[in-house]
Amino acid sequence: MVEQYIYRTKDEMGAAAANATGQIIKSAIRNKGQANIILSTGASQFPIFKHLVASKGIDWFKVVVFHLDEYIGIGADHPASFRKYLQERFIDKVSPLRSVYFVRGDSSDPAGECERLAVLIEAHPIDVACIGIGENGHLAFNDPPADFETEKPYIVVQPNETCRKQQLGEGWFAKLEDIPQQAISMSIRQILKSDHLIVTVPDMRKAKPAKNALEGPVTPECPASILRQHPNCSIFFDEPAASLLASER
Repeated sequence: MVEQYIYRTKDEMGAAAANATGQIIKSAIRNKGQANIILSTGASQFPIFKHLVASKGIDWFKVVVFHLDEYIGIGADHPASFRKYLQERFIDKVSPLRSVYFVRGDSSDPAGECERLAVLIEAHPIDVACIGIGENGHLAFNDPPADFETEKPYIVVQPNETCRKQQLGEGWFAKLEDIPQQAISMSIRQILKSDHLIVTVPDMRKAKPAKNALEGPVTPECPASILRQHPNCSIFFDEPAASLLASER
């Protein structure tokens, strides 16, 4: 079941998504003594991170963080590294956390890294995942046609040209040729195992994939369409991103 929320600005969207995430985290800590969360990266997460790191009443030392994906061959100090993104925009602002389990894209054994992460995440059932929708409808680096069947928690994938151009357009790389051809990504099935999904979708460039995800068929050709099969999925839009939805006409 998908619940949709539309806000006038990205900042209002981010504040609402952060509040919803914070309530889930605090509830998990009250009930279990710990919250296990997934964080993603990219420009869509700027608004939620701004407000989440400023949230009151969260005992971050009782929070375990996983993240969605990382380029293969990129070190944690690379300007486009998702680990660097999370370290600077989130982890440094809320530390100390109980644990942070990064995807080590510069591992010499990507398949072994996937197996390492699989063991870790299977021991930490996820309470909430904060994710976005890509310009091609992707979730994490699961580009169309996405694998809806694999039960492996993390997989090696090849981001397609649309995905790579999005990374270029957001300013993470100087030119397309600099973007790695492979990445380690959390799988679709693993994302869906999260108890709650908080999805932030800002900007006009996300309007078409949002419409396809919510109003088109559920298909690997639009990976985000699978969100409609999750029992607790909340999607937060700003007005431009929601502009093509039938309910907004």
